[in-house]
Amino acid sequence: MAPMRDGKKLFTCVYAPKNTTEKHPILMVRTPYSCFPYGKDKFSSRLFTTHWANYVKENYIIVMQDVRGRYMSEGEFVDVRPFIENKKGKEFDEASDTYDAIEWMLKNIPNNNGNVGVFGISYPGFYSTMAALSNHPALKAVSPQAPVTDWFLGDDFHHNGAFAMMDGFNFYYSFGQPRPKPTTLDEKRFAWPEYDNYNFYLKQGALKNFKKYMGDSIIFWNEMMNHPNMDAWWKARNARSGCKNIKAAMLIVGGTFDAEDCYGAWNLYKAIEKQSPVTNNKLVMGPWSHGGWHRGSGNYLGNIRFGSKTSEYYQTNLEQPFFDFHLRNKGSEKTIAEATIFFSGENNWKTFESWPPKTIENKIIYFQKDQKLSFEKPVVASSSKYVSDPNKPVPYAEHVHLQRTREYMTDDQRFAGRRTDVLVFSTDILTEDMTLAGSIIADLKVSLSTSDADFVVKVIDVFPDNFEYEDSYCCKGVKVEAELGGYQMLVRGEIMRGKFRNSFEKPEAFTPNKIETVKFELPDVAHTFKKGHKLMIQLQSSWFPLFDRNPQQFIDIYKCDDKDFISSEIQIFHQPDAASGIVLPILKK
Repeated sequence: MAPMRDGKKLFTCVYAPKNTTEKHPILMVRTPYSCFPYGKDKFSSRLFTTHWANYVKENYIIVMQDVRGRYMSEGEFVDVRPFIENKKGKEFDEASDTYDAIEWMLKNIPNNNGNVGVFGISYPGFYSTMAALSNHPALKAVSPQAPVTDWFLGDDFHHNGAFAMMDGFNFYYSFGQPRPKPTTLDEKRFAWPEYDNYNFYLKQGALKNFKKYMGDSIIFWNEMMNHPNMDAWWKARNARSGCKNIKAAMLIVGGTFDAEDCYGAWNLYKAIEKQSPVTNNKLVMGPWSHGGWHRGSGNYLGNIRFGSKTSEYYQTNLEQPFFDFHLRNKGSEKTIAEATIFFSGENNWKTFESWPPKTIENKIIYFQKDQKLSFEKPVVASSSKYVSDPNKPVPYAEHVHLQRTREYMTDDQRFAGRRTDVLVFSTDILTEDMTLAGSIIADLKVSLSTSDADFVVKVIDVFPDNFEYEDSYCCKGVKVEAELGGYQMLVRGEIMRGKFRNSFEKPEAFTPNKIETVKFELPDVAHTFKKGHKLMIQLQSSWFPLFDRNPQQFIDIYKCDDKDFISSEIQIFHQPDAASGIVLPILKK
């Protein structure tokens, strides 16, 4: 039980090498998900079934700690606890708890060499960021991986102000339950009445109807419902706000197909580059789902093959050398580039001196009449329109299932393009490869028949009609279920809540039938559209039940009633004075 500065004690699990002939580095993860199993004679399977085994073999001291207020640690738990930049007296945050834990470890764990590293995936990635902000002199290396970073603009529970309803409800029903005293027990999970998530969430109606399940005890859920805009409460929970003068070396890691925290990895790296330019800060992004670099081989996701064991490559050539160098003074840091990025489509790792690369050209590809995409600005007046009906929202995936899938990030989008409320624009067949490296900007000129709507932009790689993988690309024991000829692979999709188009702090209603601009950023991509493929854009106004439905009226969506959901006619303009387009970050050869 490691004491903190305010007197509370945090439960800490230490796995130490039997070898006492030399001193060993400490590698720590702080978690809200329990450092089970509890008991002096019990051992975590993670030490042997994940790539942590590599550190065990190299005689690292492995430390796991229940964060304040979770499982066996004392104190009160606060979700994404705000960082306090200038703490006074016994004031604490997650950075100070890490600082105090390191102090305790250095004094109480025998045979440590005085060097500490911290890593963690997802929520533990957030705690890794907070660890870096502690600037403890013994903390030499930190790796936030898929780090929870900004729950309003990106990551798990909101994207550009739109609420990620499916993940939010499923997670907080159990995770958010109060824990009045330390315990080793897990929370109870929701008893699903059916296994069709589209049907279940649609039947619930307005968001406020979830109150019957959540009650008053799920604190963070109820707080989110009371903060519909990016106010001071949300800004305090932006993990990037304190990323200044970081002393430890940083290795930011994420997956380009991570359904939860793709945003956090890209944007934490960029924030540190901007706010703490002296920090030794590096980025690794691979073709992984959430945590895919930690388990599995990383050679496929759903129907898409990547041609090599990308997770093993990362573990062997990037993560372990990073910690070995900074904690054991072994090897050379020069083996790790500033940015190491895997490009799907061509299925190759590339290294860069910066991210985004300095060799990109941002080019606008414009919507045209006849469902075309072209780099030429439209010369004739034209538009496309559809009716968005919140009672029949566009599903995010084709098949019936309960839990949100990981594979939807690369799913075939042909099912959506066949709907009348989804617009489809496509290039001609590409005559040469086109590689995108960086963030994509959607720049839409729109009019609505109502006062609000959401906008979903999907960037899609259309495979040739005769496409099939070579035998060497097929994973042993894993069958490709889809017909890949003409496959429409989702490369990147993002949603924008229309009322936030000018400000996330102060939402604005649309004036019905007035042409307005909706401009927003999609998380970065690293993908090559191969010669013979097409680039496609799909545009729609719902993505359900991945995100909550917009009533398509300018009201507080968290407080509105079932009767407030109405249809809206959406018009997208592609004409000289109102040219909708997508800004593509094209990597120069």
